[in-house]
Amino acid sequence: MIGVTTWAGLRCPLFGVPHDVATHPWFIATLFDAYWGFATFYIWVACKQTAWPARVAWFVAIMLLGNIAMSAYCLRELGRVSPTTPLADVLTRRDTAIGVLGPLLAALGIAVVVLGAL
Repeated sequence: MIGVTTWAGLRCPLFGVPHDVATHPWFIATLFDAYWGFATFYIWVACKQTAWPARVAWFVAIMLLGNIAMSAYCLRELGRVSPTTPLADVLTRRDTAIGVLGPLLAALGIAVVVLGAL
């Protein structure tokens, strides 16, 4: 995802989508599909994260980086448990720490959007 996103960003500006594409019904449907998926995933993240700064950071990261942030979150969660941990524990374990990854990805997402608008 990072590779193809970088490739696309180097080939055309982030907000340089032609009007005909941006107003096409399937483009709009695909965006709605993606962002409803991001919102659904975020609800699970918000349930697991108990600290509001972490919840806000992950919301920004997921909404701006999409599947990149979602994959990072899942890999982080899987990396924090032993291979013998039941999946239910991974899915339901609450986290009280703010952590570094969420705020870092949120800042990266903001930077991408700002640089893409230039």
